[in-house]
Amino acid sequence: MKIAGKFPNTRLRRVRNSEWIRRLVSENNLSTNDLILPIFVRDGKNKVESIKSMPGVYRYSVDKLNLIMNKAKKSKIPMVALFPYTQKNKKDKFGTESLNPNNLVCQSIRYIKKKYSGIGVMCDVALDPYTSHGHDGVIFKNRVDNDRTLKILIKQALLQAKMGCDVIAPSDMMDGRVGAIRKAIDKKDFQNVSILSYAAKY
Repeated sequence: MKIAGKFPNTRLRRVRNSEWIRRLVSENNLSTNDLILPIFVRDGKNKVESIKSMPGVYRYSVDKLNLIMNKAKKSKIPMVALFPYTQKNKKDKFGTESLNPNNLVCQSIRYIKKKYSGIGVMCDVALDPYTSHGHDGVIFKNRVDNDRTLKILIKQALLQAKMGCDVIAPSDMMDGRVGAIRKAIDKKDFQNVSILSYAAKY
């Protein structure tokens, strides 16, 4: 069998040797249209706190979100993703702070939607920021209880949708949570709220 297209007949450098031709034949182009900006929020007032493990990245109190949101708007980034830093005294074994309508995520959604309505908001759905044991699910008989956790995640997703979240992004790894969340938020007339696969969230 004769293989066609081998060197010297095929010369891939022909379509790589000039900037103009690379633009012409490029299949994919990366721009700010492809980016989601993660924003880390914390409690308090007038707070901007550096994150030691991520140089150049900060946690913002809700009243200081304008500092990072103005940059997102200027750069034309289409969506931001919210991640809360929950105080220890607000954590418990059931992650109940996740269902508080005035938690950090809910406050941030309301703030952004009021002042930056042209930017989408994505929210993480999981219990690990809120549980005292740090697991994504509730613990029952020394195991993560998948089905009990699903009931809480559904309530969390519904709360975020009600606050104005545009994209629900489950990261909890519970079996069946995407279908359960989709069914629940559709039933409450949030059909336009999207769900992002965690496989695409990196």
